[in-house]
Amino acid sequence: MMARLTFIWEMTRRDFVERFAGSVLGTLWVVIWPLVNMFVYIVIFGKFMGARLPGSSNMSAYGVYLAVGLIPWISFSSTVSRSSNVFLEKKGIITKINTSLPSLLVFINFSEAITFVVSMAVVFLILLFTGASLSWFILYLPIVYYIQQIFALALGLIAACLTVFVRDVREVVGVLLQLWFWFTPIIYVLDIVPEFAQKIMIFNPMLPIISSYHNIFIYHSSPQLIQLCVVAFAFHVLLVLSFIMFRYLEKDIRDFL
Repeated sequence: MMARLTFIWEMTRRDFVERFAGSVLGTLWVVIWPLVNMFVYIVIFGKFMGARLPGSSNMSAYGVYLAVGLIPWISFSSTVSRSSNVFLEKKGIITKINTSLPSLLVFINFSEAITFVVSMAVVFLILLFTGASLSWFILYLPIVYYIQQIFALALGLIAACLTVFVRDVREVVGVLLQLWFWFTPIIYVLDIVPEFAQKIMIFNPMLPIISSYHNIFIYHSSPQLIQLCVVAFAFHVLLVLSFIMFRYLEKDIRDFL
């Protein structure tokens, strides 16, 4: 167990080292990018373009709405996208070291979680600096993120298994994530969508997740707990099914690699 945890931590550390290899500022870019994004969201959209969140006169409200929806989505989509290709990408390690293949997906989750924490820390600091209020509902944040990443882990494992046999899967994953993004109310408010579209969008499993972030930061209210519990249960079931699928295909995956 300790050996596996050590392996996951080492892979996570190497992921950051390789990501910023040759960079003068190195891992400082993990902080710089959220700062730049928040500047764009709040200053460009809110101040210059005059974008407003319906029902709010606060010029920075729409920028915060964008940030607290986009940052979790980027973490989710990056986890799924990177996981879909991880078995092929780490083929050299898999063929040389007898390691648990799901550990490779766990390190991606850890890496994306660190980036998420840093990005949200920047959001907190900017909100405090601008005098925005934060409610105790922020305590729900780790729970919502955990549920989200369980979903990402399950989808990533399924995609990773299939990509070994059909390389086009990783491209399909990228296309689906792009379409999924626009089908999720991240840069727009659900209320402005036509009623017939809203009836379809309620089946989007990421809707309760993104809405929870908006409730916590924008509306200072609790996430919709019933919906959140439903998707949490469904995501854990999907994770179990994805591991069953992996166990069934593991020998073939290793042979194909």
